[in-house]
Amino acid sequence: MKNSFTRIASAWFIFTAAPLLAQPAAPGIQPEEEWVLNYHLMHPGGPSSPGDPNPAFYLDGVCHLHYILRHPWKNEESFSFVHVTSDDMLHWRWQTTKLQPAFTGHGMFSGTGFMTLDGRPAAIYHGRGSDRNQIAIAKDNALSAWEKPFPLQIKNADGSEANVTHWDPDCFVIGDTYYAISGGVKPPVFKSKDLKTWTLIGDFLHHDMPDVTIGEDVSCPNFFKLGNKWVLLCISHPLGCRYYIGDWDAKKEQFVPEKHVRMNWRSDQQPVWGLFSRTDFFAPESVLTPDGRRVMWSWLTSLAPQQKLLNRTIQSLPRELTLPADGILRIQPLRELEGQRSDLVTINDVKLASPVTGFRGKLPPSAAPQLQRLAELPGNSAEVRITIAREQAARKLLGFTLFSDGKGGGLPVLLRPETGTLRVGSTEAPFAVADLPAGEDVELRIFIDNYLVEVFANGRQSAVAAHLEHGNKRGLDAFVIGEATDLKKVEIWKIKPTNEGFRDAQKSRVWLPDEGK
Repeated sequence: MKNSFTRIASAWFIFTAAPLLAQPAAPGIQPEEEWVLNYHLMHPGGPSSPGDPNPAFYLDGVCHLHYILRHPWKNEESFSFVHVTSDDMLHWRWQTTKLQPAFTGHGMFSGTGFMTLDGRPAAIYHGRGSDRNQIAIAKDNALSAWEKPFPLQIKNADGSEANVTHWDPDCFVIGDTYYAISGGVKPPVFKSKDLKTWTLIGDFLHHDMPDVTIGEDVSCPNFFKLGNKWVLLCISHPLGCRYYIGDWDAKKEQFVPEKHVRMNWRSDQQPVWGLFSRTDFFAPESVLTPDGRRVMWSWLTSLAPQQKLLNRTIQSLPRELTLPADGILRIQPLRELEGQRSDLVTINDVKLASPVTGFRGKLPPSAAPQLQRLAELPGNSAEVRITIAREQAARKLLGFTLFSDGKGGGLPVLLRPETGTLRVGSTEAPFAVADLPAGEDVELRIFIDNYLVEVFANGRQSAVAAHLEHGNKRGLDAFVIGEATDLKKVEIWKIKPTNEGFRDAQKSRVWLPDEGK
């Protein structure tokens, strides 16, 4: 009989998610051209959800990533892991789908990739319909074939069967021992020497943090060492992506969290709580690159009104995570993106000379001179980097408008000292100029990909937004409250598209799973 969490999770998907999702279309249907992105990874077929990124590996110089595809299976529906590969984590190629119900005998729900002690790539995941978490081991480093998956057998120390939830799992290796966790409100941790027989240890988390709401679950977990600390990257289904930083207690075999930080925030049109209602940044996955970088992706879900992006299966830009000595996680766009830049335009020493004054000023302003045109964006694939001297940004409510129509319309990006936040559209993420080290300039890196925008602030914060009504407007404007302000530098690049593989996969449909008819 299914355990309670699996019953709840299954019920969640059938009765909660299903009304929000389009019925699975014939998987070969192509997305409408208006939705196609230039350098974000997205599914080349028709509507599908969920789109969690899943087992990731870097093998023989090639990055491998999977994502969930919902598709017809024997006149019902099931889920496969679509397989994509890249030499730079930007230019993706679609491979034949191997991890699918026709091979495994069950659907594929979230998990992670890991390397076995003898150096083989393996995937741990939840086998939908099997009532168990499963492990599959690849036969080669190209992931072109897999051994048949097998279920995790979890026992108590006395050899009796353990009563644990089977849900989104993760597996990691410490020394000569495999450890695995399974998702849920109180995720368990267990260990093994052979990957098949596991012994339950107990609760994975030594304690939870004060800012974690009772009722949040730990799902899509990914546990890894970063610097001299351990990081648990995960979601809670109603509040989206988040992470813990802490230590591994080797004696108790347990994670001791010291810090908990959100990576997903509510926008104005969203409720306070709810799956696919306020989870724009969701279901993370990460990989360790050969040069030692920890790179993550997340599925971008409810960015647009009426969940218009939910079925598009779009992944965030790859983000590099580092943890320096100050203990503040750094989040930077993948450095390989710099190789896609061209046609640099640099504007130095910009003076915002007409501040909004008085107490009835509208933001963004609706007309010049308070709304000041900086430049025209070079098409729908661009990066903008804005540098502001620390003393010029201090205590300033200032911002920029992307896709500006010169009348106050567009997508605003604001620094708000009164709330200590970075506002992108109507989403507000914690970021305060006052918290930056003395002498550190403010640097905003803004990536524009058609209607999708990602903003990185000083490597300490990031936020995403969608602006579907951009109407091919290209204005980049600026404004400030209270007093004139100088911008040290504005740099604008075109970003060369990386979606050649996407276009090929639209035609070849090599990723199509077996429908089992």
